[in-house]
Amino acid sequence: MADASLIDRLFDVIEGDILPKTAQGVAAGNKIFGAAILRKGDRSLVLAETNNEIENPLWHGEVHCLKRFYELTRADRPDTKDCIFLSTHEPCSLCLSAITWAGFDNFYFLFSHEDSRDSFAIPHDLRILKEVFTLDPGGYNAENAYWRSYAIQKLVRELPEPDRTRLERRIDTISRRYAELSDVYQRSKDDNDIPLS
Repeated sequence: MADASLIDRLFDVIEGDILPKTAQGVAAGNKIFGAAILRKGDRSLVLAETNNEIENPLWHGEVHCLKRFYELTRADRPDTKDCIFLSTHEPCSLCLSAITWAGFDNFYFLFSHEDSRDSFAIPHDLRILKEVFTLDPGGYNAENAYWRSYAIQKLVRELPEPDRTRLERRIDTISRRYAELSDVYQRSKDDNDIPLS
C-alpha cells in the first residue's frame, strides 16, 4: 500500500521547491518539467531543479537536476541508493537512461507521458518512444533490475479514505498550477531555440 506521508512530502517538494524554479524557467522560455532528489532516511531535500533547455536541449528537468547533483561536493552528495528521485512528469527516454546511469533505484512521477501529450501539449516523449524504440505508451519496463518507478496518481488511487480524497485535491491544485505554466510556455515557445519545443 502507498504511504500517504511520503506522497504528502513529495507534493510539498513539488509545490514549495520545484514549482517556483519551474515558474522562473518557464518565464525564460523553458518547458514545465522539473525534478528533485530527497534522502530516503529523513525525506529531506537534497536539491530541486527544473528544465533548462534554453541553455542546452539536453537539460531536461531530470537531467538538469542530475547535473546539479553531481556538481555538489562528494561530502554533500548522498549515494543515489540512499535517495528518492522525484520527477514532476514521467521521464522521457533520455531521462530514464540518465536516472539509470546515475544509479538511482527508484523514481516517482506525478504526470504521465499521456498527460504531457494531452494536458500539456508536449508529445515528444511518446513520439520518441514509438519512433526510436518502437514502444507504445507505458511500454518500458517500470520495474527492472535497475529501478522501480512509481506513478504517484496511481498510488493515491490505492489509498484508503480520507487520504485518497485529500491527496486528490492536492493533485488538482498542482495540476492547475502546471496548466497555467503550460499555457505560458505554449504562448512563448516559438521565441525559444529548443529543437523539440
